[in-house]
Amino acid sequence: MESGEGVVGPVRRVEIRVEGVVQGVGFRPFVYGLAERFGLNGRVGNDTGGVVIDVEGPREAVAGFLKSLEVDAPVLADIERVTVVTRPPRGSIGFRIVDSDHGGPRRTPVPADSATCKKCLAELFDPCDRRYRYPFLNCTDCGPRFTIVRDVPYDRGNTTMAEFPMCPACAREYHDPTDRRFHAQPVCCPDCGPRLRIVDAHGRPLGDDPVGRAVELLRAGMVVAVKGLGGYHVAVDATNPHAVETLRARKRRADKPFAVMVATVDEARRLCVVDEAAERALTDRRRPIVLLDRRGKELAEAVAPGNRQLGVFLPYTPLHHLLSVEFGAPMVLTSGNASDEPIAFTDADALSRLSGIADAFLVHDRPIHAWADDSVVRPWRDTVVPVRRSRGYTPEPIRCAWEFPRPVLAVGAELKNTVCLASGCRAVLSQHIGDLRNLETFRAFTDAIGHLSRLSDIVPAVVAHDLHPDYVSTNYALDSTGVDLVGVQHHHAHVAACLAENGVAGPAIGVAFDGTGYGSDGTVWGGEFLLATLSGFQRVGHLEVVPMPGGEAAVRQPWRMAAAYLRDDPDASSLAVARRQGRRWEWLRRLVDSGLGTPVTSSVGRLFDAVAAILDIRDTVTYEGQAAIELEQRADPGCVDGYPVGVFEDAGTFVVDGPGLVRAVVDDHRCGVDVALVSARFHNGLAAAVHRTCLSIAERTDVWTVALSGGVFANRLLLERTVEALEGSGFTVLTHSRVPCNDGGISFGQAVVAAARDRSSD
Repeated sequence: MESGEGVVGPVRRVEIRVEGVVQGVGFRPFVYGLAERFGLNGRVGNDTGGVVIDVEGPREAVAGFLKSLEVDAPVLADIERVTVVTRPPRGSIGFRIVDSDHGGPRRTPVPADSATCKKCLAELFDPCDRRYRYPFLNCTDCGPRFTIVRDVPYDRGNTTMAEFPMCPACAREYHDPTDRRFHAQPVCCPDCGPRLRIVDAHGRPLGDDPVGRAVELLRAGMVVAVKGLGGYHVAVDATNPHAVETLRARKRRADKPFAVMVATVDEARRLCVVDEAAERALTDRRRPIVLLDRRGKELAEAVAPGNRQLGVFLPYTPLHHLLSVEFGAPMVLTSGNASDEPIAFTDADALSRLSGIADAFLVHDRPIHAWADDSVVRPWRDTVVPVRRSRGYTPEPIRCAWEFPRPVLAVGAELKNTVCLASGCRAVLSQHIGDLRNLETFRAFTDAIGHLSRLSDIVPAVVAHDLHPDYVSTNYALDSTGVDLVGVQHHHAHVAACLAENGVAGPAIGVAFDGTGYGSDGTVWGGEFLLATLSGFQRVGHLEVVPMPGGEAAVRQPWRMAAAYLRDDPDASSLAVARRQGRRWEWLRRLVDSGLGTPVTSSVGRLFDAVAAILDIRDTVTYEGQAAIELEQRADPGCVDGYPVGVFEDAGTFVVDGPGLVRAVVDDHRCGVDVALVSARFHNGLAAAVHRTCLSIAERTDVWTVALSGGVFANRLLLERTVEALEGSGFTVLTHSRVPCNDGGISFGQAVVAAARDRSSD
């Protein structure tokens, strides 16, 4: 946008405001160099809203400067808006960088952590460079940001680097506008920066060569805790079965797959199928874990037992690069915690909580202020979709098509919790917090709210929360004072998140499939068809409800859902799943008949659980969604036929015949049909049922946009089959690309619903 005073002549002066992620990314030295290149005069500085530039010179040169300002911006910059105002020339001489103006409310986002750039990587392995093999080198294009920031503005004194005074050589780089380390707040070197050491579980030194000693221990089959960017990892040799099984036992992680770090994309290709989208994700500056289809048998089976996919990532800090190169083989690198606990990120906490897991600790003295688990993405349709949005993404704002009339805090769900702070047109999603089921995670939850509030300078006037009365996050909201509370139904939040990130206000047909969510009628929802806008919804369809024997116990024991779905089958006791349970099977069927302790549910997640148990895949689970994941893993992707699924009307609501789908599964299973075909037919049948139900709703409402959300749609096979069917009938299909479809995106959905209701009440 540009405005001006009609100034004519050979010299032009403009004032420019650049907003977005433009501080802490080398933007001012970039502008300085750009002005020098075009022979322009003026100045550049930071303020609380972004970067402010005053530049003058020949008209053609100013035009070239303005074009290059956005096209050639630094790699970590994310420009939201450039405002240009023409002013009368004033005869400036030279170009300079001026001191920052920190007055007023903070509106400039803090950048996210970024993987080591190519220039720093070259220095790391250059024997002639003064930072040769230094595990903490960085510049304005890479390195720690969010995880070291204590407060704003983003200056060195407000980061955990404050306790490391710069040596003269680093200070010269820091103050030189032509150097790529100009105002790189974490700048350091071996003379003045953090130092690495290796110790045992009691904190006693284990040698003078920390990386070399860590590699020796890994090769010997030991478990090594590694202090990373956003917390501690624990590492073992991914090719050593005994080492991997030892790690599983110590972490109390029976089955959930481990992520694997490899040094290069070529090494990733040896383990997995890597297409162009996957390669882009692997080499992205965020360095997420990328879920890929496996190939070969190089790794220990216990890395990802029975799983066709593997989570792979490349090194993202200098320390990771050093370890990868010296070790020379794939390495398990998983979160430093015991099962269900938040990641350890302080040294004292790590030594305390991980002493029973790790044999040695590779530590350093740069404190981590904000923990951040690794992000996880999955390639889909030439792009990637987030499964867990954390390190490398937080606190990058999600820009919205509509304003938040009042600042909002959304506190998310119980599982895969995140929180969201929103103001203006920006929503800031926290790092992955986890499951709010213990005191440590609740502390992480409250710490995340406090830290994001400081960084974003947002004081909420509205707190949005789930309707479930027993959620920890809901109770936190209800205890808040001086704010307006907005309760948001769980599945509406899912659908609203999908709508908002696609810039669609609705109405749309929202298909929300997940494990459990508190319904508006007090029952357990999870297979919902909603006619939705951002501000409200009508439930127009759902999966047929069935008993959920034992409530939460049915989530941990899928065989209970099998018994519930087979309650009317007189021959169910002859199935292997019934024989495995013995007397418990008949006892549970009597419990279902009595109605005691058996809430009803429309959950698609519980439907998957029932089928997995019937097909003898999984009777009990050790992590959320395990039965459904393994059922998808067993499906034959080449199978295109599916079971016919009935859809009927009940009091004007469309109901999908889940029990009928289960009966079809049982019939084929009794006939000895291969599990791979049965699983594929189940997936295809469910996708066809979604298609049929959406067609019925569209014919009644003339709404031809569908938003797919909820954790079940992390199932790639189901997602692909559903989208193909819907698009084939002319629907516009919206899916997630910026927030997870699972409960990690719930807080964003809650925030946009609260804002939409605010706007509609004006």
